[in-house]
Amino acid sequence: MRTHLDGAIRIGIIGSGRIAERFISEAQQVQGIEVVGVYNPRFPAAREFADRHHLEIAAESEEMLYKGVDAVYIASPHETHFYYIMNALVKGKHVWCEKPMVLDKQEAEKAFACAKHQGLVLMEAIKTAYCPGFLKVLEVLDSGRIGLIRDVEGTFTKLSPPGEHWRELSPSPWAGSFTELGSYPLMAVLSILGDQYESLRFEHIPGQHGLDLYTKAYFRYTDSLATVKVGLGVKSEGTLVVSGSKGYLKVVAPWWKTDAFSLYYEDATSRDDFEEEFAGEGLRYGLSWFAAAIQGSQEAVRLLPSKVSIGIAAIMAAFLKERNGGRRGVGRTNG
Repeated sequence: MRTHLDGAIRIGIIGSGRIAERFISEAQQVQGIEVVGVYNPRFPAAREFADRHHLEIAAESEEMLYKGVDAVYIASPHETHFYYIMNALVKGKHVWCEKPMVLDKQEAEKAFACAKHQGLVLMEAIKTAYCPGFLKVLEVLDSGRIGLIRDVEGTFTKLSPPGEHWRELSPSPWAGSFTELGSYPLMAVLSILGDQYESLRFEHIPGQHGLDLYTKAYFRYTDSLATVKVGLGVKSEGTLVVSGSKGYLKVVAPWWKTDAFSLYYEDATSRDDFEEEFAGEGLRYGLSWFAAAIQGSQEAVRLLPSKVSIGIAAIMAAFLKERNGGRRGVGRTNG
């Protein structure tokens, strides 16, 4: 692995949308990195973004960006991620890619294999996976305090501000609630129960253009179950609940910004509470670990193992195949 860069790690952004804006402010909170440039296929957008954030590089081409950076943060549309990941890795750049990293299992496997071959870091930017609160959740679950884990339920839903158009529901084979929000609860399920589920099925309510407004994924493992629930334009309580043989763990809404959770037992008077910091938008935690991985930390890579990102990509692919299969009404797939 190429490690121990002299001075600050120079990062370039691919994409200049909403998440790229948040990335700039979060990166300013992380020591050892410097955001120096941006690339957008629409050069005027890159130029405006670079001017506004005082970046030294407004790249007219990918090649121009790669020449001036050590690593890239990919914040482009979902369907372009694999293309940019592979280009960056081939050019010798570490990659921090926005979720969902890719939408196909084989692409995920190929990307991680390329990173390993090149001696580079490739990590998926699911911010929850790296924040202190969620890491504490995993620690408490591993301790056995709620016994054998029998069920995981994760929910992430959003309502748009009045009059705002959902970019995520624009006509596209890759848009919809599941691709936009599903990475968070899928990460939780796979991190807690693993990727060896016995069956998986989906149900969704379609909206305009056939895109899913509200989606549920149901997992069956040998000795446990899991449910993922996501929605755009539908609102539910955004909690993460893990049920065990001795009690249950509940992360308060919004659980993906994990800053507080509690353990509950049969005795209603008994409860254990936990609080952890969740600063800003939370991107700073993952970005700190990304920088640590570039400098050689193996612990950083283990926080969100490649098998979890590959597992998420496989599930996304299965859902898109079912949803885009041409059927109307509530979709269902058994697998």
